[in-house]
Amino acid sequence: MSTHHIYANSTTYQSSSSFTNTKLTHFNNNNHFSPILHYPRSLLPPTASLKVDVGAPNTIVEDSVKKTKEVIDEEAKYIVGTYARAPIVLEKGKGCEVYDVQGNEYLDCSGGIAVNALGHGDDDWLKAVVDQAGLLTHVSNIYHSLPQVELAKRLVASSFANRVFFANSGTEANEAAIKFSRKYQKHTCTDGKVPATEFLAFSNCFHGRTLGALALTSKVQYRTPFEPVMPGVTFVEYGNAPAAVELIQQGKIAAVFVEPIQGEGGIYSATKEFLQSLRNACDETGALPVFDEVQCGLGRSGFLWAHEAFGVFPDIMTLAKPLAGGLPIGAVLVTEKVASAINYGDHGSTFAGGPLICNAALAVLNKISKPTFLSDVSKKGLCFKELLKQKLGGNRHVKEIRGVGLIIGIDLDVSATPLVDACRDSGLLVLTAGKGNVVRLVPPLIITEQEIEHAADILSQTLHVLDANN
Repeated sequence: MSTHHIYANSTTYQSSSSFTNTKLTHFNNNNHFSPILHYPRSLLPPTASLKVDVGAPNTIVEDSVKKTKEVIDEEAKYIVGTYARAPIVLEKGKGCEVYDVQGNEYLDCSGGIAVNALGHGDDDWLKAVVDQAGLLTHVSNIYHSLPQVELAKRLVASSFANRVFFANSGTEANEAAIKFSRKYQKHTCTDGKVPATEFLAFSNCFHGRTLGALALTSKVQYRTPFEPVMPGVTFVEYGNAPAAVELIQQGKIAAVFVEPIQGEGGIYSATKEFLQSLRNACDETGALPVFDEVQCGLGRSGFLWAHEAFGVFPDIMTLAKPLAGGLPIGAVLVTEKVASAINYGDHGSTFAGGPLICNAALAVLNKISKPTFLSDVSKKGLCFKELLKQKLGGNRHVKEIRGVGLIIGIDLDVSATPLVDACRDSGLLVLTAGKGNVVRLVPPLIITEQEIEHAADILSQTLHVLDANN
């Protein structure tokens, strides 16, 4: 078997910045740039201003700039070069704000790539971590532990699933889903038939970096350096139900991996008709629908699970990013029919589902699953999109502003990197997505309307860089 493509994919533009070009800027009342440096209050005398002229002789300034350069230089020397990092060194955070070692303050609308759902330093999350660290941190999965069972119970009670498998990341969750799908097909295949072993995924999708999950990821440049990856994956255009159904009906597909809302791919949302067509075709052939909600799940859409908005449910769902509030966790939620195919020793993990991680995840789930919390996410998402349309919609480079809840994309007709860099220099952290032409906004779900307005203002005031760079 080999990997087939039924849809053309383009490469992604990736930013590369240097420390020497870094500056923090601020808009004055006339919307002109002026350099400003923000300092943490702990470094200033009681009567000092928080905004200090960069040109002023100041030992604190010199030391902090030196520290930034030292860290960036040492990162380049000691860490494998897999990341084109932004040229700032973050030191601490609270709520939706983060601070670098120079004292510069940033509004964090990247959320650790949709991880920090409760922001930075949430009190309940911190208490859960500290309390559990004082009791029991790690025991491996040779033994039972209380937080793991409690978290599994809570996830089952709040979803379609009957059972849970814990992992350490989104890619590990998807890797487990691949294995579970293959094992299920072997378990249910009778009368000497050859079990289905192939997979269906979609254009612009992202499912992870391990060789199995990588094989399900559509972007060619992610896979090519590591080929051969797992064979037997076919990519169909996202949303093309007839093409997907035709392939599923051939009877060779073990599982269909789909994101109800694509994050990395450019903030594209599925439709009810598309997901229902996949569900129906899988029911006819015995294939398993797998919903990857690693980025869009756990409240980000305004629903606890993104697929709830469509009323279509999978047999397997993968989770990760926000579940433990910044600590590493993944989870695979499955129906009983899938779980019945899995035996002792079929899969495992030393670290997964440890007491510390699971107790942190319980604190996150307790907050996010409240109806009032989810309702607020929906309202804030609508507010954010409306403000962006008002402030950015008239710009010739802005093609579309889309998204659901607090996963929002600004689709541009040029590279988004200059705008992302300008936003960072102005105190706002955002991400790229798609083919590098989408600004991705995935802030903490606790972001306030005032912070949303501030983010929209910075985006509006920096938008002119797209003309300067194109």
